[in-house]
Amino acid sequence: MMKKILLGTVGLIALSLTAPASAADIAARPITKAPPPPPPVYDWSGFYIGVNGGGGSSRKCWDLVSNAFIPGGAVTTFPTPISEGCHTATGGTAGGQIGYRWQASNWVFGLEGQGNWADFKGSNNSLFFTPTFSPPGLFNQSRVEAFGLFTGQVGYAWNNVLVYVKGGGAVTDDQYRTFTIPTVLLVDSARETRWGGTAGIGLDWGFAPNWSLGFEYDHLFMGNRNVTFTTAGLFSATDRIRQDVDIGLIRINYHWGPSIARY
Repeated sequence: MMKKILLGTVGLIALSLTAPASAADIAARPITKAPPPPPPVYDWSGFYIGVNGGGGSSRKCWDLVSNAFIPGGAVTTFPTPISEGCHTATGGTAGGQIGYRWQASNWVFGLEGQGNWADFKGSNNSLFFTPTFSPPGLFNQSRVEAFGLFTGQVGYAWNNVLVYVKGGGAVTDDQYRTFTIPTVLLVDSARETRWGGTAGIGLDWGFAPNWSLGFEYDHLFMGNRNVTFTTAGLFSATDRIRQDVDIGLIRINYHWGPSIARY
């Protein structure tokens, strides 16, 4: 009996000594990290509103169609309009835009309305009313005071970078004035709201889930229009004025919609 108890005790001691070694022989479980989340996918769908600022230039060419010679009061209409020359009106602009875009795969489609204050101003000496022919000579001045764009867009997106083209209608608010050359006295003036077309290209970068920063270039095709000038409320002249406008803008937009960035 004592022999069996002694053998059992020895066996338990041997088992306790070998157990740690057996546990050490078992490989430790490898530590695995959770996979990183997929990169966000920028979705350009939804409404947006923003502000813009930049500069522009407007090319103006004046051709005299008719003129009233005061005090005689006779109106002379020229069979062929007579060139008075061209000038480029330049300056700054600031405004805002609102629109909606929807994205299908990488293609992005949109509609936008934009309105801007502007101060594109320039002048040239008249080639017809020169100091020699019509003392003391005149110079023509034009100013674009505002413009609006109503456009559709088609673009292609690489995640949070969007390149697009746009086209549609344009409207400008224009002021025209004629001054004497040496004394800068106002001779006559005119105003008009002119409708035309526009085409442009732009790039937007989504730098945050709801914000984008972009650059846009637009050309406005405003065509030829006959503009009536008056002085003291009386007719003085008609000029056919041709106008084209080029605009460069930096834009920032706030977006909201179905999902700006999805994972």
